[in-house]
Amino acid sequence: MMVVFEVHLAPDAEPQSLLSAEVLRETQAQIMTVAEAKKVGFDGVPDPPPGREVRLIAVTKRDAPWIHRALETNEAVGAFRMFDVD
Repeated sequence: MMVVFEVHLAPDAEPQSLLSAEVLRETQAQIMTVAEAKKVGFDGVPDPPPGREVRLIAVTKRDAPWIHRALETNEAVGAFRMFDVD
């Protein structure tokens, strides 16, 4: 099972600052734009609101708590939601 985080970036935040290189390496999380996610088969992903930067982070359920903690403490994150995906 997989978990997808919908992350709304804070104004002027850099998307590459969402997760550290260590977290990416250890979890093998995939960070995508909404357009990229749709291209690889994530159906039903809504377009981001006008003027907002949104990234989707796909990760195994086992590593979801690690990503959750990383996003909670990251100043680049304005808001996020988590979804279970089969």
